[in-house]
Amino acid sequence: MEKRTLGSTNEKLSIIGFGGIVVMDESRRDAARYVSQAVDRGINYFDVAPLYGNAQEMMGPALKPYRKNVFLACKTMERSARGAEKELHASLKKLKTDYFDLYQFHSVITSDEVKQITGPGGALEVFIKAQEKGLVRYLGLTAHTEKAAIELMSSYDFTSVLFPLNWALWLRDGFGPGVLELANKKGMGILALKGLCRRALEEGEQRPWKKCWYVPEDDFSAASLDLRFTLSLKGLTSAVSPSHAELLWLACVIADNHLAPLSDQELSLLKERAGKINTITQGLIIN
Repeated sequence: MEKRTLGSTNEKLSIIGFGGIVVMDESRRDAARYVSQAVDRGINYFDVAPLYGNAQEMMGPALKPYRKNVFLACKTMERSARGAEKELHASLKKLKTDYFDLYQFHSVITSDEVKQITGPGGALEVFIKAQEKGLVRYLGLTAHTEKAAIELMSSYDFTSVLFPLNWALWLRDGFGPGVLELANKKGMGILALKGLCRRALEEGEQRPWKKCWYVPEDDFSAASLDLRFTLSLKGLTSAVSPSHAELLWLACVIADNHLAPLSDQELSLLKERAGKINTITQGLIIN
């Protein structure tokens, strides 16, 4: 699988990342199998978080045989120094590792969160100390509003930003260009969420994929356009998979064989599709 450099670092990450929810609520045998197959496919970027149920407990043993050869990213929803320090050590223990390659603030949404994180007694203090101690190598953030992302990116020289960079959000709602522009200006690594999101769930609609809170794109032709759009964005390193193994393998096939630049006709098709769906803008605070 193609690998791209993460921002201003020398790290080379697979263009498809393994989303931790893939192993959430799976058996230990299946979790180990999914991780092993992903490594065999050339994936070296794994992302997980305490918010993802028992994903850390499942991923830790499964990833242990490959730990030295992969890039492991974790996150915290904690905004205070005390809470972040406690959760960092708990995550290290559950994932059976001595360090994280990337540790991120998870799902930052409001300006108040940014102020808490960066202010006295905020979680950023713990992040910096953990980096100095070798518990984490790089510091990053994930956000689900452009305003909060840009404020936090402007407050500190983070290595990377993980953000919803999705064809429909971008083309219909104008959601994402501001974050991408600043990240490129700062030389940050750019990681994508929701590359295979089709649309929001309708009211009362059952989830077609039970671990996914939106409707993912599972048709190969449409998914190819969606993922190619995300992976063609300037400076982008990798797109994290949705929450089921079948969708991860779909992303791998697309990444292996179908990454030609979008034609004008294909881009017009995406714009037309985007105008006909409900995007997930209102649901981004969920995950």
